[in-house]
Amino acid sequence: MDTLKKQTQSLTKDEEQFANDLFNAYETHKPLLMKDYNKVNTEDAAYRVQARLTELKKEPVGGYKVSLTSKQTQDMFDSDSPLYGAQVQSHFLQSPVTLHHNEMMEPLAEVEMLFKAKEDLKASDSLEDLLHKTQVAAAVEVPDSRFKDWFPDLSKYNVMADAAVGGYVVYDNEVDTDKLFDNVDDLANVHCELFHDGKKLKDGASSEVLGNPLNSLHWLVSKLEQQGNPLTKGQRVSSGTFLLPEKLTAGNWRATFDKGLGAVLLNVTAK
Repeated sequence: MDTLKKQTQSLTKDEEQFANDLFNAYETHKPLLMKDYNKVNTEDAAYRVQARLTELKKEPVGGYKVSLTSKQTQDMFDSDSPLYGAQVQSHFLQSPVTLHHNEMMEPLAEVEMLFKAKEDLKASDSLEDLLHKTQVAAAVEVPDSRFKDWFPDLSKYNVMADAAVGGYVVYDNEVDTDKLFDNVDDLANVHCELFHDGKKLKDGASSEVLGNPLNSLHWLVSKLEQQGNPLTKGQRVSSGTFLLPEKLTAGNWRATFDKGLGAVLLNVTAK
């Protein structure tokens, strides 16, 4: 939390209010209106708001999610780079799980590769180093925003402030990355299928994630280190979606992966 305090020392009054409003929406599930929030218009300000929002949750950071990891999603949010959101520990869940619609607001489903740090990670680590210093798992990330009618119209700075529209991350068994994959390039050739109530919705590929999910992990490690907030042993990273998200509706969701990654099972109750 010391790093978060450093990030929030220079919060303006408007930024402090924004963080409080986001936290209130997080707690009550009463959404904010996008038209009311347009004062945060720099990356530094947005990440300050996110850091304060994270403080207000009063829960350890279990890891991070990386967003905007394809040109298509970057174009949708008028960005030329990824962004990240801190995720509290209790929102990383091991498959199979049931999520209740009344615990969420406007959730989506994304299919991702999750990494867990076996030791502290550094910006100086090569992709080969990251291959050996992590565990990997199949994952379904559930983005969820504190703003009404947010996708795909929310500004990138409000996405950043809202913890990268973090909801939940559901993951399968974690295994040493270098035991499942022989080399770095193999992680760029993972394919997935997403099903809802037995009906196949989409295919996806890991190459959509900055060419290789390890590139996404490296971007995050470097970004956090630059901000004085290194990624530490035990933290998890949902590294970016293989496909454009689907609206998370009630029913049974299943994401299957090749290359030995397995499957993620998620049941969603009706409102």
